[in-house]
Amino acid sequence: MKTSFLSSLLILSMFIAYAQPDFQSYPVYKGADLGFSYSPQRTVFRIWSPPASEVELRLYKTGTGGNPYQVLPMQKSVSGTWELTVQENLKGYFYTLRAKIDGKWSNEVTDPYARAVGINGQRAMVVDLKETNPDGWSKDKSPAFSAKNLPTDAIIYELHIRDATIHSSSGVQQKGKFLGLAESGTKNAAGLSTGLDHIKELGVTHVHLLPFYDYNSVDETKTGQYNWGYDPVHYNVPEGSYSTNAADGNVRIRELKQMIQAFHKKGLRVVMDVVYNHTALTETSNFNQLVPGYYYRQKADGSFSDATACGNETASERAMFRKFMVESVLYWVKEYHIDGFRFDLMGVHDIATMNLISDTLHKIKPDILLYGEGWTAGASPYPEERRAVKKNAHLLKGIAVFSDDMRDGIKGSVFDIKDRGFATGKTANAESVKFGIVASGKHSQIDMSKVNYSKEPYTSGPDNVITYAECHDNNILWDKIALSVPEASEADRKKMHELALTIVLTSQGIPFLHAGSEFLRSKFGEENSYNMGDSVNAIRWDQKTTQQDLFGNLRALIDFRKSHSSFRMTSQEDINNNISFLEKMPEGIIAYTINGKEVGDNLIQTLVIFNGTTTRQKIKLPAGKWNPYYVDSLDKVKYFQNAIEVPAYDKFILVWAGK
Repeated sequence: MKTSFLSSLLILSMFIAYAQPDFQSYPVYKGADLGFSYSPQRTVFRIWSPPASEVELRLYKTGTGGNPYQVLPMQKSVSGTWELTVQENLKGYFYTLRAKIDGKWSNEVTDPYARAVGINGQRAMVVDLKETNPDGWSKDKSPAFSAKNLPTDAIIYELHIRDATIHSSSGVQQKGKFLGLAESGTKNAAGLSTGLDHIKELGVTHVHLLPFYDYNSVDETKTGQYNWGYDPVHYNVPEGSYSTNAADGNVRIRELKQMIQAFHKKGLRVVMDVVYNHTALTETSNFNQLVPGYYYRQKADGSFSDATACGNETASERAMFRKFMVESVLYWVKEYHIDGFRFDLMGVHDIATMNLISDTLHKIKPDILLYGEGWTAGASPYPEERRAVKKNAHLLKGIAVFSDDMRDGIKGSVFDIKDRGFATGKTANAESVKFGIVASGKHSQIDMSKVNYSKEPYTSGPDNVITYAECHDNNILWDKIALSVPEASEADRKKMHELALTIVLTSQGIPFLHAGSEFLRSKFGEENSYNMGDSVNAIRWDQKTTQQDLFGNLRALIDFRKSHSSFRMTSQEDINNNISFLEKMPEGIIAYTINGKEVGDNLIQTLVIFNGTTTRQKIKLPAGKWNPYYVDSLDKVKYFQNAIEVPAYDKFILVWAGK
């Protein structure tokens, strides 16, 4: 028995050792020159591959096809790196790498630190980044979005580059391109602004662009290809399908910079959607071919773990991937003047890495905006208490998380088409919405037992949460309403839609809108349209003409929020002290006052009322006279006193006018 037990233990330990390579023994390279360093006289290449016994650099004159014109051995250097200096001008040339590990040569792969690539990212490209700068780039700066540029002053607008311009109604010339979104003066058939000018007109401060790094799912040699881009290949390279010449890395870079420059000139900041949590390829990825297993987490049996439901999950806690993430976001800020990042499935990443990213970026850009999804798509072997999941939001420094409590509280579960939310008649969701109104933090009037998902507050303050009702994932708002309340008239559904967005724009935290919702954008009931093409995803700008009233209302509401600090508090203490929910309200009514005077607002008090029921409700008002600010059907009334009647699915914003 004893011998059998020891033998089993030995076999088990050998299996574990095999399944879990000793990555801790790999040296950490602390230099800042991984990739290539170019000058007209020479180019120095450096890659990290500790397990390799040989590494070769393969040089090409074209981005695809043909054979390498040189195959050069790299020399083993410090801390697991390999280095090679080529004494010639390689500008415009392409390169790949191969590593010999355990006696076997890897596949030919690109450099994970590539900054430019050729068609479909088959080969990395050597470029002189100074030559990619558009005129005036050295003077390009992030525009101010408020007096103090605080996170809660931001209003985010989420947009896919191709969606914004591809439809014939956009009036854009360079449809689906970086340059198309940079165009100014574009109009629809009725002469109303579209594209960039429309976004400026709406009044938002930050434009969150779905992934525009080089991703895997679009064939850049073909037209009409579509994907959201959550399948990264080259994290530091612009996507070629958004450029006018995907074969030339210089063009990709220059045109993206031109787009960002155009946004900045309009007073808009640019948020980049990044997906460091997984790679499009796993075994054959450039990371894995050069350092097998290191960049990814493994299960106990040695197989790749998959908390992303995309085939793998990256190991942000390991020193060299942590270094990669930090250097990558730094590169985008310094080279492309990016103003913020949204981290996809941030709950996969460890808290220490996210806080290091935040600290590093805030040192060079104090008003940078950082936020992410505080969840995963599956189980991870890395301990949850160390990961940047929603319940750990208060441990994150200068990073916000999305509030799914508020999102589903407003419109119903994203996983159940028929489920309704507060704005569509499910009055039981009122407490979840109230929790969102106070920025998902501790408030004495919130009954956490009635909140849909979270049973404890999780934020450290209003700058720690993104308040929203919809995003690109799942059914967008107008479609969700139609699917969950099919019996409602279009007029009532429109009221529900505006109620939902009004809740978002009057709540504490950082508000987030999905592009086109301001004029009832639809994706025709499709749930996750990541690969469904332009027929589903294109923004139809003629809808702005038919929904000018809604657009005007939301534009005015955005301006109201930007003008009044009552809706942009900066601490949980201020929220607790100055937001009071009216007690003994009819079921399905949320009503609260904001003491604006105490937070520096010229509005002494504001009263916000939401009716999530199907019927008109009579509400007793706090003492005094109340002027209507946002009262669609009663805007001719000078003031209200004692009581007010709120129609079904309506919202009133009243401001105190004295006794």
